[in-house]
Amino acid sequence: MAEQGTSRRVRYAVVGAGNLAQVAILPAFQHAQENSELVAIISSDKEKRAALQRQYGVEHVGDYGAYEQVLRESRADAVYLVLPNTMHRAFTERAARVGVHVLCEKPMATSVEDCEAMIRVTNDNDVKLMIAYRLHFEEANLHAIELVRSGKLGDPRMFGALLTQQVRKGDIRTRVDLGGGALLDEGPYPINAARYLFRDEPREVFAYTSGGDGRFHGVDATAFALMRFPNGRVAQFGISHEASAVSSYRLVGTEGDLLVQHGFGYGTDIEHRLTVGGKTETRTFKNSDQFAPELIYFSRCVLEDQEPEPNGIEGLADVRVIVALQESARTGQPVKLSPFEKPRRPTLEQLIVKPPVEPPEPVNAPAPTQG
Repeated sequence: MAEQGTSRRVRYAVVGAGNLAQVAILPAFQHAQENSELVAIISSDKEKRAALQRQYGVEHVGDYGAYEQVLRESRADAVYLVLPNTMHRAFTERAARVGVHVLCEKPMATSVEDCEAMIRVTNDNDVKLMIAYRLHFEEANLHAIELVRSGKLGDPRMFGALLTQQVRKGDIRTRVDLGGGALLDEGPYPINAARYLFRDEPREVFAYTSGGDGRFHGVDATAFALMRFPNGRVAQFGISHEASAVSSYRLVGTEGDLLVQHGFGYGTDIEHRLTVGGKTETRTFKNSDQFAPELIYFSRCVLEDQEPEPNGIEGLADVRVIVALQESARTGQPVKLSPFEKPRRPTLEQLIVKPPVEPPEPVNAPAPTQG
């Protein structure tokens, strides 16, 4: 286990070797060497394990059945879970029960019950749980938060977002058994952004979804949603796995508005267009590694025994909204949400900037998008 108060590095096992893990997360360790070290890779694909073991020089690899054994033999302090959404709870529980901290990709899980179980098991076993909200450490999004806090936009009133892509046939996002669908895959981005920009929680939601073409099996391919926040604030977003790629959001206040282009993605520049008093200013935030900052921040939390800001409560806050939107889409009715306390929000103090990585050619892990 990582020793608190020392300068040594937290030892990570990356669990899951899909496209995201291979093109973004594994390469990010080169920029997180100050306090983080890759010591193991766990995958169900033997060819991936062999190739990635050679590529990253790790001694310990194994399949999912050997999960606990690999964690013990590698002396892993933490896991980074990059698994299908329906597997997050089980692998969090298995890690926590052998005393290993958990950094889990979003969405945290596919149900409120699973999120609560993940929080409970990590608390009971005295290990940290962080959900991988990379934008909580990214410059353009943190500066958007700071603009709102500064009052430059006046009182924030309306939030709107679009996040769309054409998903490849056969991708896990098209399968209900693996927790696919637009709401679970893309929904966390606009939901989380509205929550951290308004610094509040929605009280009522409404959604419309469509099932898409033959690529999709029991999941929502497209969703349109409305979220009502306290004090008359409203957020709306459109997300889709069957549309041309768009990633942007706009926040409108009583004194001005902010348009953020490419705001949810990685591997590209992000642009702010800030309009106040009829005058527009443009600012470009250069492409950066968005995954190394997660590792560095979580390792600090482990080494310094601090609770992560994007903890299990943060993950639960988004999933409960997604579940309510799913219910609304089924029933055709708005769904009310009970009050929810989230005492900490991301701030500019969490900013960590690292240079971009050159994505390697993945092994048996095609990109999720087609074309």
